[in-house]
Amino acid sequence: MDIKAKITEIVEKVKSDKDFAAKFSADPVKAVEGVLGVDLPDDQVNAVIEGVKAQVNGGGIVDKITGLFGKK
Repeated sequence: MDIKAKITEIVEKVKSDKDFAAKFSADPVKAVEGVLGVDLPDDQVNAVIEGVKAQVNGGGIVDKITGLFGKK
């Protein structure tokens, strides 16, 4: 799984879909797992969530977060 691409996909969905943005805000774990289609370990899903939040808020730490998954 390309984590960086998934983070980008989720960021775009948050920005373009108000219902999904509300779902992500209320329960980010379920929202992310729904998009990914898999149940990830907590540390990995939390890393994806933080990556999405950083991108939505104008951060740029996706590369650092994807390093948690052994990918660069």
